[in-house]
Amino acid sequence: MISRRFRCALLLALASLSATTHADLTATELDAAVRAIEPKVIEWRRDFHQHPELSNREVRTAEVVAKRLRAMGLETKTGIGLTGVAALLRGGQPGPTIALRADMDALPVTEQVDLPFKSKVTTQFRGETVGVMHACGHDSHTAMLLGVAEILSSRRQQLRGQILFIFQPAEEGAPEGETGGARRMLAEGLFDIAKPEAVFGLHVIASLPTGVIGYRPGPMMAGSDAFTINVQGRQTHGSRPWGGVDPVVTASQIVSGLQTIVSRQIDITEVPAVISIGAIKGGIRFNIIPDNVEMIGTLRTFDPAMRTDIIKRMDRTVQSIAAANGATATLTVRDSAIPPVINHAALTQRSLPSLERVAGKDGVRLITLQTTAEDFSFYGLQVPAFFFWVGITPPDKDPATVAFNHSPLFYVDEAGMQTGMRAMLAVATDYLQGK
Repeated sequence: MISRRFRCALLLALASLSATTHADLTATELDAAVRAIEPKVIEWRRDFHQHPELSNREVRTAEVVAKRLRAMGLETKTGIGLTGVAALLRGGQPGPTIALRADMDALPVTEQVDLPFKSKVTTQFRGETVGVMHACGHDSHTAMLLGVAEILSSRRQQLRGQILFIFQPAEEGAPEGETGGARRMLAEGLFDIAKPEAVFGLHVIASLPTGVIGYRPGPMMAGSDAFTINVQGRQTHGSRPWGGVDPVVTASQIVSGLQTIVSRQIDITEVPAVISIGAIKGGIRFNIIPDNVEMIGTLRTFDPAMRTDIIKRMDRTVQSIAAANGATATLTVRDSAIPPVINHAALTQRSLPSLERVAGKDGVRLITLQTTAEDFSFYGLQVPAFFFWVGITPPDKDPATVAFNHSPLFYVDEAGMQTGMRAMLAVATDYLQGK
């Protein structure tokens, strides 16, 4: 027969063991886990970097991600939004559900950075052979979130609530004629897996030093519209321009005219706006004035009313300049507009102490409005969302002069990935633990 004293001692030991097993995750424990997994995460990132894939074509990336998530014992679903992957981690303790998101796609950019794991991939894009490069750091985002997932899945008994890990394709925009990205994943039932009450995301950025985090409550990043302008002239010999209607000259005047909308017609004292032409294509021979010129570009705005007004002015400008030259022109704004990224004010305030614990108060900076765009904004239309930047420019470089994201010279200081993982772990676990 077990003595009463022994029974009491046993119960106390079991209670102590249970308390230890179910103790909240601490910053010290998580930081140690990040340091331990960092070499593996860097190896993953370099593998993704050497095998970049364009939007809606992230087949290999998705397969690698899904395989690793399943190896962690996570409920994993593939094919959401074409090549998207989602995995659910159920914690051992009751609590809320949140989502953490990373993007997986690369860009049609030929890498010029001399690295041992430099991308040598080429593919077809808009009818041309182009290089493919992770010129925006999505390879690091994917690797970091896999690291966060492995750290937390190995401690699931201590974890409160649930985490939906989102590995999203086509953040840079689906190819013409296709849909993709966050909007498509949501439309195909992403949040049916588990509806989060908050969603978090990060992005590496060249304009901040390694170890520094940037944030902004409320509007943070611009909404984005893609547009096409077709200018129709009349072909003629290059030596006799008066024999036709020159769409090349007309297109050049349209480019200049569009810039006067922002510089002379719109009140941008409160919020900025940007109109940029990214490509012009027309003609095939040096002495033939072509029939047609096509231009593609982007519009960035923060205010819906301003966006509508600018599009009307763009259409008027395009048609009027074309008519003045005897040509015709049409403006087509794609129906794939991305809304501005708006950080939920209360969620931002709640997350700020977590970021400051990771980077220090001096290492967390309030940034200005950014005219870059991110389709993370679609998640924020459904639940409170918080998005922040992580610096990846090394100490010996000036963030004001280094190549920015989307450049063939874009460079990720991998030391910044530790900051990114620590920051994502901090905001996630602090939220789940009610801090």
